[in-house]
Amino acid sequence: MPPPTPHLLIDAEIAERNHQRLLDYLREHGLCLRAHTKTHKIKKLGELQAGPMSVGLTVAKVGEADVMATVCDDLLLAYPIVDNARAERVAALANQVNIRVAVDSKLAIQTLSDAAGARAVPPEIGILVDMDVGYGRTGVQTPADSLELAQFVDATQHVRLDGLFIYPGHVRGTLDEQTTTLTVVDAKVQQATGLWLEHGLEPAIVSSGSTPSAYHSHLVRAVTEIRPGTYIYNDMNTVRGGYCTIGDCAARLVCTVVSNAVPGQVVIDAGSKTLTMDPSIDGPNAGFGAIVEYPEARIARLSEEHGQVDITNCPNAPQLGERVHVIPNHICPCSNLQNEVWWLDRTVNDEPQRIPVDARGALV
Repeated sequence: MPPPTPHLLIDAEIAERNHQRLLDYLREHGLCLRAHTKTHKIKKLGELQAGPMSVGLTVAKVGEADVMATVCDDLLLAYPIVDNARAERVAALANQVNIRVAVDSKLAIQTLSDAAGARAVPPEIGILVDMDVGYGRTGVQTPADSLELAQFVDATQHVRLDGLFIYPGHVRGTLDEQTTTLTVVDAKVQQATGLWLEHGLEPAIVSSGSTPSAYHSHLVRAVTEIRPGTYIYNDMNTVRGGYCTIGDCAARLVCTVVSNAVPGQVVIDAGSKTLTMDPSIDGPNAGFGAIVEYPEARIARLSEEHGQVDITNCPNAPQLGERVHVIPNHICPCSNLQNEVWWLDRTVNDEPQRIPVDARGALV
């Protein structure tokens, strides 16, 4: 019997092909992978990503680190830690695995140092200085600021200066558009690493990455590793951005048409608690994902458990009780809403196998 809907179906062949394509790029350009596991939160995929060309894994929260520490012994926590509770958990993990934290404040550095120093055998926590290169979310603002923070790390006990952290999340568009934007990023990173070297500090790691800019990472010459996450699954925003095709989307939500009572509309059993309210990069009129079997349909409105689908442009209407496959706008939050996914590996079995989303809900 097939699993009940809605459920998240992962095509193993597509996911592994997406991963292999990235590895081929990394080999060509002499870069390393530190894949971001927040997209899937699954140990099985973490093990895959911790293989060839990998220097470790990236996590968003300490809870994810607790999970991924069971499959990888080198982790980057790509999130600033400024509270004692989380810092103490990082210090505990640092006695088990090599863990680094991306930070943009002296408070974060001192908090981590104090937590490490309070342990009977103080561990050493790696630090990457987070510098904003244009996205405007976190990160010190100038190369001079990055040097000041790096010097503070270097002078602080129980923490180790490992390098620089950037997030080019604003880099999108065509190759020419990305090249122009990444040239600006490259100049800022060159200035920062040059300042560090002038003052006797070694930026051994320059960690970058996002899925839209992943295949142009080499244009920032100092980069040593990249942290894409979405690439393993892809979603409609990567499709609409021109970074992959529908055939490269490994994750699809299997849904059932549960109502066709309203003219010009069907309802699927996936609402905001399944697809999330994340918008399309093409704007609100693009809807909340794409139905593979009915490309002319538009998922126009979500309530908690209902997805209202406008079918007025469909030459053939979805039938009541029919199962359809939906590619969401943004797959990462959808993964976190699932206790399990159904892994379809046709080389092993024609029926999908249930695997847990191991770090589901690990938001602290």
